Order: sequence, then C-alpha cells, then structure tokens
Amino acid sequence: MPHTKDDLPDALYGAAQVRAMDARLIAAGTPGFELMQRAAYATWRALVRRWPNASELTVIAGHGNNAGDGYLVAVLARRGGWTVRVLAAGDPQRLQGDAAQACAEARGEGVDIQAWSANAQLRGIVLDALLGTGLTGEVREPYASAIAAINASHLPVVAVDIPSGLCADTGRVLGVAVRADLTVTFIGLKLGLFTGDAADVIGEVVFNDLQASPAAFDGIASLALRLTAANLPRLAARAPTAHKGRFGHVLLIGGDRGFGGAILLSAQSALRSGAGMVSLATRGEHVPAALARLPEVMVLGTSSANQLMGLLQKVSVLVVGPGLGQSSWGRSLLSAAADAALPQVWDADALNLLAAGQVKLPAGCVITPHPGEAARLLGISTAQVQADRPGAAQALSKKYTAVVVLKGAGSLIASPDGRLAVCHQGHPAMATAGLGDVLAGLLGALLAQGMGAFDAACLGVWLHANAGAQQGNSGRGLAASDLIPAIRQLLEEQAPCLK
Repeated sequence: MPHTKDDLPDALYGAAQVRAMDARLIAAGTPGFELMQRAAYATWRALVRRWPNASELTVIAGHGNNAGDGYLVAVLARRGGWTVRVLAAGDPQRLQGDAAQACAEARGEGVDIQAWSANAQLRGIVLDALLGTGLTGEVREPYASAIAAINASHLPVVAVDIPSGLCADTGRVLGVAVRADLTVTFIGLKLGLFTGDAADVIGEVVFNDLQASPAAFDGIASLALRLTAANLPRLAARAPTAHKGRFGHVLLIGGDRGFGGAILLSAQSALRSGAGMVSLATRGEHVPAALARLPEVMVLGTSSANQLMGLLQKVSVLVVGPGLGQSSWGRSLLSAAADAALPQVWDADALNLLAAGQVKLPAGCVITPHPGEAARLLGISTAQVQADRPGAAQALSKKYTAVVVLKGAGSLIASPDGRLAVCHQGHPAMATAGLGDVLAGLLGALLAQGMGAFDAACLGVWLHANAGAQQGNSGRGLAASDLIPAIRQLLEEQAPCLK
C-alpha cells in the first residue's frame, strides 16, 4: 500500500501534541510564518515530484493556518509558471496572523483568489487546504460541500497536513472527508493517519519535520508506535542445538460442531510459526480431519472439560476460541482454560462468552477482538468503537488487564501499562473469513517461544498483516491458509535459525 513508506517516523502523536510542538518551535525562535513557508515548500516539492508534468493548480482554502499553507503553495506554483487559482471557502478577511500574511503574499504575487461556490470549476491538481488537524466535530457548510466537490472532481488531490474531515487523533471521518492521492504532513506524524477510516482517504503520505530538532520535543511523549520492520520486537534466533522442548507446547481449544475449520487453521498456524509442540482439543467428529490435515499435531477428541485436565498440566500456552461456539460444550472448555495459570490467547467466541459474563479472563492474556467483539466487551456500539479505535483499545486493555489486539484497518495493540502500537500494513484482499484464526495461532506460537504478551502481539500482528499484503497482490480470493507459508518466511527473515 502506498502509505507504508519506510522513511516515515515511528512515533505517532495527537493533534494537541503536534500543536504543542509547533508552539515550542516558535518559542525557540523560529517564526510561525517561516514554519508556514517551510510547510508550503515541502508540499510544493512533493506535489511536483508526484505530478512532474502538471501545470495547473486549484487551491481550496479555509480560514486557519491550513489555509495559510495553501496560499503559500499557490505563491510557489505561480512563481513556477503554473496557472493558479484559490477558491476561498473561508472568508480571506477573517484570516489572522500568519495565515493573513500568507494570503496577502498570494495577492501580491497576483494569484487569482475567488470565493468558493458550488458552481466553481476545479481544474488541474487540487490542493486541500480547508480544515487541517483542529477539526473535532462533524464537518459543516460550506466545507462539507467543498469536500464533496473535491471528491466528485476525480482530479488528483493533495491534502495539506491531513485530509480535511479526517480526525487526526482517531482516524475517524467526521461526516465527510477529502479523498487525497497525496498527504503531506508536518512536524509530527498524526495517529489518525494510520487507523480507522484513514486508509481510504490519505493516499501516499509524505512527512516533513520542518527542520525541527528532535531536542525541541523533549518531554512530549508520543501516543503510539508505528510498527515497521526496523522496530519490531525480535524473536530470539535458534541455536544449532535447539530442540522442541525449548519452544513451548501450545494447546488450542475450539471447533464445536460445524466450526472445525477455524481451530484447524489456528493449529496449522501455530505449528508453522515455530511452536515446539502443538496439541488440539476439539469435538471428536473433527479428529479424523485434523489427523489427515495436520499429522504433526496431537489431537484430543473432547466431549467435556474433564478430559482437558491432564493435558493442561503439560502445555505452556493456550489458544482458546476459534470455532468454540457458545453452547455448554464451549462454555465448559473455556471455564477450564480460565482456571489454568498459563499465558493465553482468547479469540472469537471466547470473547463473546467473556462479554456475556460467562467467565473471567485470567491475568496476562492476549485478546484479539474485531470491532463488533470489542463493542460487546465494552458495552457500547460498534460505531462507537470505530469512532475512537485507540481509545477503545486502551479501554479494553485497562478493563481486562490484558494485551489487546483491536483488529481492522490500522490494527492497534494496547498494553495495560499504556503502550500503544499501530500496524497499518495489510491488503483489501484480507477481507475474508479465517484470518483471525490464523492470527490467534501465530500469537500462541510466539508466546510459546518465550516472547512477552505485548511483544508477541506486535510481532504477530505485523507478520500477519505483511503476509496478507504479500499474498493479497494476487487480488480477490485470498484464503486464510494462504498467509501461513508467507508468515513462516517473514518470521525466518526476522529471526533466522542459526546453522
């Protein structure tokens, strides 16, 4: 995906933090107008690099500093010999400070500035300089109509700092948002560019720190870490003397009648992701299929929780929930797991039973809800979860004292100690059943090999997303099992076996 460039910073911030950074730069002696000029130049340079043969620019400007950036880009385009026009959705007479100075410079340069109207014709490259990062409520008129016109134009679109209408903190579209082909963002990367609705509207992201020294931001903590190949937690390499007893024993529990495939996917994923031993407790009807598909897995046909007790004494990690169902069979097996003092991954119906109050989550678990499951666990709507995905992930982590993987576009990993990571890789072809089962097995295998819960979740989510991105290149029709060989390859690249 184009917005996964490796030259972006790792740290992600909220809008208030980036405003504090901006204020600190000004207080340290860099005039605000100079920062605005640097932002305009960075935008202009990125725009020309993306569309080197273009020669016409339409700037749609609002009324704040974001508009000021737009007016200065118009100046640069005019000086570059382009045909330039500014359509002012915000009254230029209301501009203040640096933005007013930028508008005056555009007028002095002879830039054509007209009031925005619904009849305005957009031409060339469209520059979105409407709203910026300060927006918190729903987009109002005339900005909503201007955004609709931008999206309907089907012209190339550049967003200054953030697509107008996208929340910088949560990645939620606030009613309507500009769909940009290129977003040029400044000073600090915004968390909202990498989760929620963002992937549909940001296009390629280019970052410019406006020549700010990192020392200027001391004491301003980031909200989250953007996971990349360079900053991933590392699974220890395997020594030549390695043996299966060193890499854990994962027991996967699930697969009620009609749902056997889910737990088999999880078991296959755990096996192929490096667990030393893998056992499976499932309905007896699924044992022949499991043995035929996975002869390396020890399979126990289970009719009651009592049959698990001896096995629970022998294993090191549990994965519970894929295909578990919510019948008395699933509830009894989950209750037995909840009483085991072992690292655990809970997914799917284990989470639904947890939300229903049927069982208590042991300490130190990893839970992997999709937005609907997260909503049930928090007692809110799915829309409320999606409106603030970072907040929902952190609330779940605090409520259940667990590491939380909130799945979806821009998956989030939250720890009870406050750490938050974002994985924005992936592919639209991953919108298919069974991928969560593969992730659960992968996480179990990483825990079994000695990783802590948060590190295992970060590495596992990244491996899963990037395997999906690789396999998704073939387009629709991706099957969950397609990811497993790709995960194995990526894992070996990250933590090779020594020879």
